[in-house]
Amino acid sequence: MIPKELLKKVRQIQIRTARTVNDVLAGQYHSAFRGRGMEFEEVSPYQIGDDVRLIDWNVSARYGEPFIKKFREERELTVMLVVDVSRSGLFGSVHQFKLDLAAELCAVLAFSAVKSNDKVGLILFSDTVEKYVPAKKGTLHVLRIIRELLYHSPTGRGTDIAEALSFLNRVTIRKSVCFLVSDFFATDFESALRIARRRHDLIPITVSDPREWELPDVGLIELEDAESGEVTLVDTSSRAVRNRYAKACLDRAEKRETMFRRMDTEVIDIRTDRSYVDPLVRFFRKRERRR
Repeated sequence: MIPKELLKKVRQIQIRTARTVNDVLAGQYHSAFRGRGMEFEEVSPYQIGDDVRLIDWNVSARYGEPFIKKFREERELTVMLVVDVSRSGLFGSVHQFKLDLAAELCAVLAFSAVKSNDKVGLILFSDTVEKYVPAKKGTLHVLRIIRELLYHSPTGRGTDIAEALSFLNRVTIRKSVCFLVSDFFATDFESALRIARRRHDLIPITVSDPREWELPDVGLIELEDAESGEVTLVDTSSRAVRNRYAKACLDRAEKRETMFRRMDTEVIDIRTDRSYVDPLVRFFRKRERRR
């Protein structure tokens, strides 16, 4: 039985994301991702301003006046949310954990997808694939996905992006739009990323927290690696220590960005101390312009 607190949290996310989907992202998701093609729907009388290239000359000749062909987009895209639920996601120094932010962002993407009549599926992974929810349509299905994101208790601590992408390729036969949501505290996944990109429209979403970019000056503190469990005593009052930490974080991020650029892969960067709406809007608008 699902706890009442969880149902309340799912409902809160649904309410909170509804305005974003309806008011802010209305139409932008639909415009950013192409359907499978165009299907003939009907013919209708030509009106001033219609594209003359769509005139159906056979029908026009039969009725003695111009008619144009109308088409509708074949949508039914499959959107897969591949979400990192490793222990490092249970960290947040501002308003929420990284995993909670990821869940809310995934809710926005899922509701945007079903609003466009697309199917949505979910893969949760740590150092192994933890949960797979096949893609379906409908609001109830999206609520199940949000529930899984919030309710799932991971068995693994680490992160294996390569295994998650390999699993995606095995269970998703047709090309899908895949959002890979992670803090990317992982190694040896570039080859798997390249293979997945050839089969799917793969969009990495990086999730980070301000304390993963710089340390505050608060004296001696114990830092625990969420994935390995290793504890280190750090003197944050030392400027040299803080600078080394910031440089290591920046170097890791730059190495990741260089890898994405080599693959010509668009990335969405979100942080626990900032709204995720603006990065999403910029991404969708850029996608629409490229189309």
